[in-house]
Amino acid sequence: MGILFVILNLVSFASQRTVERHFSNDRISTAKVIYVSKIGDNSDGSNWRKAYHTIQAALSAVPDEKGGYKIIIRPDTYTEANLYPSYKGAAGSYNDLIGDYDGNEGSGSAGWVVIDSGDPGKGFKSHDWWGTMKATVKGYSPEYTDETFSGLIWDRWKFRNLYVTGGDAGLFWDMTDKSGSEFSVIVEDCVSIGRAFGGGVAGMICRKDEPVIFRRTYLISLDWWGDAGAAYIRAHHKEPCDNYDIIFDDCTLVAPDNAIQGGNYGFDVYSRIMVKNCRLIVTNFSQPVGKPSTGIINVKEKGEYLHVDLEDCSLMGYKVFGVGDNQDKSDIPYTIKGRVRAYIQYQQDIPEGMERVARWPVEVFNSIGRFRIREKK
Repeated sequence: MGILFVILNLVSFASQRTVERHFSNDRISTAKVIYVSKIGDNSDGSNWRKAYHTIQAALSAVPDEKGGYKIIIRPDTYTEANLYPSYKGAAGSYNDLIGDYDGNEGSGSAGWVVIDSGDPGKGFKSHDWWGTMKATVKGYSPEYTDETFSGLIWDRWKFRNLYVTGGDAGLFWDMTDKSGSEFSVIVEDCVSIGRAFGGGVAGMICRKDEPVIFRRTYLISLDWWGDAGAAYIRAHHKEPCDNYDIIFDDCTLVAPDNAIQGGNYGFDVYSRIMVKNCRLIVTNFSQPVGKPSTGIINVKEKGEYLHVDLEDCSLMGYKVFGVGDNQDKSDIPYTIKGRVRAYIQYQQDIPEGMERVARWPVEVFNSIGRFRIREKK
């Protein structure tokens, strides 16, 4: 009887250890996933039932800089601005911020995760440094009293299935006081809208074979004034670079003035980008005596500061290239691969290597409204 009791206790202890080991392993395997849902209980984000109510709470819960963490968000509208994580991702192990667009992540819903960075009570907030991703410079003007903050904290994050809007910039990262730092992010299947910038990066240095990537994404700027563009690019190379800082792949870029704008006055730095299978659309076709757009692709200071490689793209706008504000010169270095077609104002010259389109490109223009995730190639 005594021996049987000991055996039963040993079996019970072993079973308990197996159960503990199972749940411990389960905790380890799921600790890399953090959930966000307005119908969760806002406790610890460990599953959908316990999901955090806000995206910022989940970003703050990332425990270390080892990378490989996933934040999965239930489709809904989240009125949040100036988001930032507690840690960067890691080499070969990006962190993910994912909207459960198709319901495959188990949220029980499908559709867009809308991140609205406007004023909660008054609407669209077009204010410098106010956007989806936090960045600010103390003393930029008298009202900027918060400490300077750099978008570098988002290094090596990946974004999928998000619809961001309501502020001065969408999926846009400014290095501010950390300009000249290496920085990489990946954006896929998103809609990114801003007053000044639909998306882009300012102040970064590319890593070889690890550029910033926008893929199957809509980038939209709502303004024509100042440094505004569907995508704003300003790497901080002191001389021309052979590596790509940013790659746009199968994206739609729409703006009143510039689909792509490189740099700004006062920044003597170089950037290089690839634009592949994209649609670049500028909506201002004003008369020459009016205020026409400054170019589908524009550089504010010197054309040489932005090198553009175009492959199989369609462009629409008053003119293709421009340097500065309403200047005629267009000394932007570029290459053409495949078929690059441009529909521009009839008095404007077509750049060498491009094909002039003489009839309104219906399919290109209609791509503006197709804000849905397409089948991945």
